[in-house]
Amino acid sequence: MNRFWVTSKGFKYSVNVGRGAWRTFADFSQDRYSAIFILTEKPLWERWGKRFLRDSSLKKARALFIPSGENSKSMRMAEKVGADLLRQRADRRSLLVALGGGVVGDLGGFVASIYMRGVDYVQVPTTVLAQVDSAIGGKTAVNVRAMKNLLGTFYPPRLVLAEPEVLTSLDERSFRSGFFEVAKHAILSGPGLFQQLEGETSSLFPKRAGGLAETLAQAAKVKVDVVSRDEREAGLRRVLNLGHTFAHALEEASGYKRFLHGEAVGWGILIVLRLAELLGAIDPAESRRIARLLREIGPLPGLRDLPVRRILKLLPQDKKAVGGRIHWVIPERIGKVRISDQVPMRLVATAFREVQRGG
Repeated sequence: MNRFWVTSKGFKYSVNVGRGAWRTFADFSQDRYSAIFILTEKPLWERWGKRFLRDSSLKKARALFIPSGENSKSMRMAEKVGADLLRQRADRRSLLVALGGGVVGDLGGFVASIYMRGVDYVQVPTTVLAQVDSAIGGKTAVNVRAMKNLLGTFYPPRLVLAEPEVLTSLDERSFRSGFFEVAKHAILSGPGLFQQLEGETSSLFPKRAGGLAETLAQAAKVKVDVVSRDEREAGLRRVLNLGHTFAHALEEASGYKRFLHGEAVGWGILIVLRLAELLGAIDPAESRRIARLLREIGPLPGLRDLPVRRILKLLPQDKKAVGGRIHWVIPERIGKVRISDQVPMRLVATAFREVQRGG
């Protein structure tokens, strides 16, 4: 098991990644809390709840359930969870444990940040995407209409526990979807992790999650290193948005029904790769190598029927845009990207159309 440390504003917290991560919860000072609540989804709890309670040595924790799916990332659901906590007499000294994927983690962190002006919480991510990305760094949020993650806070967890064995119960599509985020981290990290992932694309099956533990740990470390240097996205942390501006537009344009988030990120990286070529920022051979890895991770839902005008209209609504100007993360080579707000929209439109036709 790997233990990485995130330096947050005010304190440090550990990100424990690998087999046995849940057992390290026993080392966490649970006695200081008046009560412990676990926010999760019922199918996940039925499959892993007893195991998690046993491994973590939690004895008196109470489970709170939310429906599966992106629709649970809403103010309405945040209010419901808050009301449930109040009904069960959660106070300022209570601990909230978010056991689940990105939706549970984002919602749980958001509720923790505002319930009674803030209670401690722990992230226990159960998807590939959450284990390497969304559970780390303290970004919390809910969606509002057309804007993903519009309302949110920077509120770091006290601990992150990423156990790879829980990934074995994912379906293959969800499992592979998370590896588009792993690929993003590999692009940012450099040749070492990238080449490692290239050698594992034929092994991306849930039942083989244990054998991919080191790759997952190294991908998580990329996120740890970035957020430790830029917790509140003042500069460096923007690189983690590689592929995400297009991804969020694709998700919204398709009503959040066609793409899993990782799949949308996969398309987003492919489009921004083509954009980088049009800008002359990346060698075409390097771009093809990255694109080949993304294609080998898994199939992607189609783009061809999505209206170009709709996508282009959504892009400036990305919450990272300032004054309507999009800050694009442009790959220059494996291990190097640049951030630019000087990208002509005609090239953005061309990149999307070309990838859309070729996809």
